[in-house]
Order: sequence, then C-alpha cells, then structure tokens
Amino acid sequence: MLVGYIRVSTQEQNTDRQVKLLKDKQVEKLFIEKVSGKNTNRKELHSMLEYVREGDTVIVESYSRLARSTKDLLNIVDTLENKGVNFISLKENIDTTTPQGKLMFTIFAGLAQFEREQTLQRQKEGIAIAKEQGKYKGRKPIDINKELFQTVYKQWKAGEITGVEATKKLNISKSTFYRRVKEYKQ
Repeated sequence: MLVGYIRVSTQEQNTDRQVKLLKDKQVEKLFIEKVSGKNTNRKELHSMLEYVREGDTVIVESYSRLARSTKDLLNIVDTLENKGVNFISLKENIDTTTPQGKLMFTIFAGLAQFEREQTLQRQKEGIAIAKEQGKYKGRKPIDINKELFQTVYKQWKAGEITGVEATKKLNISKSTFYRRVKEYKQ
C-alpha cells in the first residue's frame, strides 16, 4: 500500500500542493497535519507509523516534511525500515529500497540539518544586531489582567487549584504562567 504523509508548519499554510502531488502518485492513504516539524511529537506522524505494515511504502513530497533534524529523520526511517516499510521522498528522488537511495538519504538528511542550523544561526545574529541598534525589543508580553492574575496566583499558591487550572483561568501557556509567577515573586 502507498501511504502519504503531508505536513505544513502552521494552520495558515496550505496542503493542496502536497495532496495533489501524492494523489498523482496513486497514494491510497494520507496522513495530513499542520504542525511544526521541530520534533516528532506529532499526532498524525504517530498514527501513520502505527498504520503502516510490512510491504507498505511511505511517500513524502520532501523529507523535510517528515522531520527537521537529521536524528529525527534517521530514527523515523529506521522505524519504517524495522517494520519492513519502504520510504520515498519525491523532491530528493530518494528510495530506500536501494543501497544508493539509502546513501543519498543519509547525505541529504545531514545537509538538511546543516541548512536548518545555519538558518537559526543567521536569525540569532540578525536579532543580536537589531538589539544593538535598539530595533528589536522581542515579543510583546502577553497582556494579563493584574487583578485576575493576583487572585489566581493566590488560589494556586494556597493549593486550591493546580497550575493547569491556573493557566486555563488566565488563558495562557504553562511557561507564561510560571514566568509571570517568578516575576510576581520578585
């Protein structure tokens, strides 16, 4: 069976191009998600890995759709290989059923990791320059009603509610809540 995996990084991005490409390749089952590929904690990725059986072939538009780090990519393909599942990346023309395809896959995965790290390094350098010039202030802090925060903080501190309940009442993430707690204590 031909199984397709499609991923875009944000809800705003469109999957139509990847869907058309994989349907043109006669893919019978598609797993589609709109989530970052920075790690493997992705619902549809796990569903696809559970779904595939020996003899199946997983097809992706590009291996960057499957994973952003070399380690994750190699682990996913290794998982597929251990299940007797083949892997094809159309953009890079990689087919792991051949020794040449396996070699090319390993080389391309390393290059993708290098490219990602270079992009992050350039971004970090650009932010540092912008900060020096006073042009970058960082993300704007999330606006939280001070009275509501104090009330919820006191409930949380007294053990009346959990951290999860506090974050829901304030409609903020866990990391934002604990950052604000730290700031509030100071």
